[in-house]
This record gives sequence, structure tokens and C-alpha cells, in this order.
Amino acid sequence: MKYNISFCIFYLTFSLYGQTEIKKDTSRVLEEIIVQSFQYNRPLKETPVALSVVSRAALSRFNNTSLVSAVNTIPGVRMEERSPGSYRFSIRGSTLRSPFGVRNVKFYWNGLPLTDGGGNTYLNLFDFDAVGRLEILRGPGASLYGAGTSGVVLMNHPSPTKNQVQVSSVGGSFGLQRYQTSATLGNEKNRFFFNYAHQQADGYRQQSAMRRDAFNAEGKFSLDTKNFLQASVFYTDLYYQTPGGLSLSQYNTDPRQASTTIGSAVAQQAAVHNKTIYGSSSLEHLWSGRWSTRLGVYGSYTDFTNPAISNFKKETDQNIGGRLTNQYEFSRLSWKGKLNFGAEYQYIDSPISNYVNQNGVSGNIQTDDRLSAQTIIAFTQAEIELPSDFFLTTGASANFLTYHFSRSIGSSPGSQQRNFDPVFSPRIALLKKIQNNLSVFTSVSKGFSAPSLAEVLPSSRVYNNSLAPELGINYEIGLRGSVKNFSFDVVGYDFELAQAIVGQKNGSGASYFTNAGNTSQKGVETFLSWQRGNSRDRTYDLKTWVSYTFTHYRFINYEYNNISYSGNQLTGSPSSTLVVGVDFFVKKFYANLTSTYVSRIPLNNANSVYASDYFLTGARIGYKNLFAKDLPYELFAGVDNAWDQKYSLGNDLNVANGLYFNAAASRNFYFGIKISPALRH
Repeated sequence: MKYNISFCIFYLTFSLYGQTEIKKDTSRVLEEIIVQSFQYNRPLKETPVALSVVSRAALSRFNNTSLVSAVNTIPGVRMEERSPGSYRFSIRGSTLRSPFGVRNVKFYWNGLPLTDGGGNTYLNLFDFDAVGRLEILRGPGASLYGAGTSGVVLMNHPSPTKNQVQVSSVGGSFGLQRYQTSATLGNEKNRFFFNYAHQQADGYRQQSAMRRDAFNAEGKFSLDTKNFLQASVFYTDLYYQTPGGLSLSQYNTDPRQASTTIGSAVAQQAAVHNKTIYGSSSLEHLWSGRWSTRLGVYGSYTDFTNPAISNFKKETDQNIGGRLTNQYEFSRLSWKGKLNFGAEYQYIDSPISNYVNQNGVSGNIQTDDRLSAQTIIAFTQAEIELPSDFFLTTGASANFLTYHFSRSIGSSPGSQQRNFDPVFSPRIALLKKIQNNLSVFTSVSKGFSAPSLAEVLPSSRVYNNSLAPELGINYEIGLRGSVKNFSFDVVGYDFELAQAIVGQKNGSGASYFTNAGNTSQKGVETFLSWQRGNSRDRTYDLKTWVSYTFTHYRFINYEYNNISYSGNQLTGSPSSTLVVGVDFFVKKFYANLTSTYVSRIPLNNANSVYASDYFLTGARIGYKNLFAKDLPYELFAGVDNAWDQKYSLGNDLNVANGLYFNAAASRNFYFGIKISPALRH
């Protein structure tokens, strides 16, 4: 029945366009997307990589409180929210390693690492209006970005072109409140951006409230004609409660309850409190018309407290790092290109103490540990434009990683150091422009992913010094282009991974990790869109799009505790995801409709327990006008999960006691207002 509903929406969407009589507008040109990933800085149609861009317009289609809905429109990408503020982000099956948070995906903020030296990313620190754009690279990016077999995400702050102030407010179901203000100031040479937001929610479930206060500031300065400085800082105070997973019977009886099976999440006041400050600065120098150098440095400090059901964790993370990139452009009679080379350095020092949790208060100390990691990446890449519209990319990196662990209190005190073997990660890609708006590409890349600090010292508090890095080869072929108002992007891939890291949970709910032999991950990612409008006076605009992901992920040669899981579907990944969207704008009114179908998801390696498939529909309508000259405003309202589907989002995987399910919110509504007065010089 749900397949039929999805097909009907798909069919009706295109039928409506076929029946709509719109005067032909020959002057309309589809927006050209410029890609920064892999240092290409060229149109998407000329980049041989599986990549999607989440623009500011795409982010603003939803409730303006999180990135989740917009990211989930991208094929091959899945973002989950177990409770407000608790995110999980995965690309091409990396959910397998994520009991929570982000694993095996490397994030960059304004060109510098956001993922720390231990492999962890606090993606929930960002306010919605702090993010202007995401480039999501699907597949290994180790040739330029280091560890991570599933993908890379480049995040940037908004870049308004005019001076303005913005004030906005959003309210909604389950106690949702958000208040935000920002300002953009400056001129062509110097520009500043400031943003502050407060967001809170009671949550759908017991023990799922959240509160976040986030401030960020960005500055870009032209020092002279050859030197350009960029500086960034953000501070976030985040608190969110963690209700814990439910058994199937608990989920069916009352999905809103908090976990009580191995202890009460409410009584133990299970929650996360994260205070983080992050600062960075980058200087770009133009040596000549061909040579340029960019040097960036960053540092961050995190105060992390986590009263969980079984213990009380206190952690402080101190990160420093930097990235150096040199670029040289060259040309010959029949071809031209550019060479990029450089290095990246990261260091993290992380003292971690665990205590008995006495109803939300830390009791006697159980373990006192200290973890540190040092990562060095040296990389080079050549990009060549050949005759007959061929584009060749070759690149590689050498990766060096060291972990150090010491324990002063707890079982097995002492210290250990591990120097991982250096890893060489090459990539080669070739693109052919068949026509100006049509290209085909193929690539082969090697990826690796060392175990993160959270995996070598998981919540079970048993240090695992033998966990092996993942290694894999990715083969890819893609076709992208546009014909008049229709555009398409189709990618097929085969990723063969060795020593896959799999998360498990013991009877007390604590996580631990093992190497699971090999996996074979094959898939097809498709994005189609059709757009029509009036580009002369912008009186109307009509767009429909379809995002479809098909995966065939299987364990190969995987045996654990004398049980073979070979041939089973990869845990945590649906085989099919379909998202259909319609965006309509006429004069001062707009409407956005999104429907999503996700097939059932295996929750354990044995494939004996599944989360049911689900079908979601959401919509947003809005009105834009002027209160007065230079005083624009926007009113909007919307609904998520309009059909009131019961489903689990952010499931716990391989849980020994069956607590797999984290119920997502039922039907919920939101409304908001945004005022953006322009500032005169």
C-alpha cells in the first residue's frame, strides 16, 4: 500500500506539470552550481565525483530548526534524530558504526576540520542559521581529506551579499521555540556576519527535552590585492535529554515513554551537556596569477558531561590543528590544469572520567582515563583539462596516525601507545563532456578509516587496542546533465570494504566495537528535477524533483562468536529510499511539499529484527512581502508527519536486550516569522 502511495504522488506530480499550460520562457537558465570539493572550484557538470549541494534555499524548505529534513533529500545520505538535538549522520551505510553521532564521515567548517582528531563530530552544535551551504561528497575522500571511507561534508557559513539584520522566531508542537537574530555588515573588502539563536523543545517522548544557545561570528578581510584573511568563531551551550531505546512491546504499547528496562532514564536524569568553543583563521596569499597558498589554523575546547543510565561521564576535549594548501595553475597548447598539494595536522587531548550515576549526580569514580591522538596527512592532486573535453584527476595522500591511552583509576591501569601503519590512499577520476550540459564520469578510489577514540574506548570503558582500521576500494560511474528545464544526476557504485567496524551493545546497554570481516556495498543514487518559471518578473516558479536511493549492502566472510552473518543485509541501512518534492511560488506566496518513503531496516546483524518501513509527508506554506521600503518579512507555517505515521528514527543497533526503538514524533505543526531589514551604508 505504501509503495502505491509513493508511486501515486510521483505520477501526480509529473501529471500536473504535463497538464499545466505555462507560456514558454526561453530566457530561463537553470542555476549553475560551483563545486569546492577536491579543490575543483568549477561547475558540478565538470566534476568527476558523486556530490550533492544543499543550498540555503533547500535548507529553508522545512521548519528552520535543524538540518535533518533537508539532508535527507540527498540520495545516499541519511540523517536521524533520536530525540531533539541528538543526531546521527551517515553516508552509504556508515550507520553501521554509529551508536550515535557521526562516524566515518569527515566534516569541514569553512575549509578547516570540524571533525576532531579523534574522529568525532559534534554536528548538533550548529544553529540552523549558522549554516549557509553543505557540499556532501559521497564515497571515499581520503586522497585529499584523510580518514573516512563513506564521505566528506564541507560546511560554510551564510554569505549574504548585502548589509542586513535578520530577526526570526519559530514555534511549534511539543514545546518547540526558537528565537534568532543575525547581522551582516561591511563592504566589498571587509564583511562580517554574526548570529545568535536560542532553541528549546519539550520533545515527543519522556526525558527528551533540549535547550541550545549558539553564537557564531565570521569575518572576511581583503588585506590588499594579494592577501585575504578569514576568521571564524562559535560558542554553543547545548543540553539535551536522552530517553533511551525501547523494546518492541514497549514501543507498541507507549512509544512516548522513556527507557526503564536496564534502569530508568528519568530517574537517572540521562542527558548530554556540551559546551564548546571553536575558533579558526585562514590566510590566502596570491604569489602570482598562477600560484596561491592558503594556510589555516584552528582550536577548540569542549566540556562534555553525560549522565547515562549506567554511569556518569565527564570529558574535556582540547583540539588544535591546521591545513596548508598550495595551488599552481599551468597550461600548454592543447591542455591545461592545476596542481594542489599540502598537509593537514590534528591533535586532540581528552581526559575522560566515569562515575557512578546516583540519580543524575556523579558518585564514586569508576575509571579515570586520558586519550590523545595525532594525525598527519600529506596530499597531492593534479587536475588536467585534456583535448576533446576530457577532464582527468589523479591524487593521493599519505596518512599517519598515533593513539595514546593511559588509565590511572580502574581495571588494568597503565598506558598504551599505538602507531598505526601509514596508509597510502590514491584516487583517479575521468570525466567526458559529451555536450555542454551533459557529462559522464568514472572514478576509482581507495579509502581507509581508523577506529575513532569513541570506538577504542566506548561506553563499556574497555580499551580496545587491537581494533583494525577499515580499508576499501570504491568503483564509481556517473551521468549528469540538463535538457532545457530538466536536470539529472545518476551515480552507480561498488564499494568493497575490508575489516568493517561494527557496533554492538552488551546487556547493560554499553557499546563496544568489533571488526566484521568484509562488506560489499553496491548502490544507485538518482536525483531528477524539472523547473519552469518566469525569469523576467519572477511572478511564478514551479519545480518538482525526485531523489531515489537503491542499495544492495551485504556482509561478506563475517563470523562473530561462531555465528556466520555472511550474505546478510548490512545493519542499519534501508534498501530503498524515495523522496519526492514540489516547490511552487506565485507572486508573494509559496508552498513546499515533501513525501518520503523508507523501506524496512535490519536492526541486528542476524537480520532477525527490523524497523518497519514508513511513509512521511510534510508541507510548508509561506507569504513574503514588505512592511515598508527596505523592510521585508516572511510568514510561514507547516506540518511534519502529516499522516501521523508511527515510526522509529535513529534506531539502536545490535542491542543485546532488544531495546532497538527510538520513536519519532507524531504529527506536529510549526509556524514562524522572519524580518530582514536592509542596512544603508
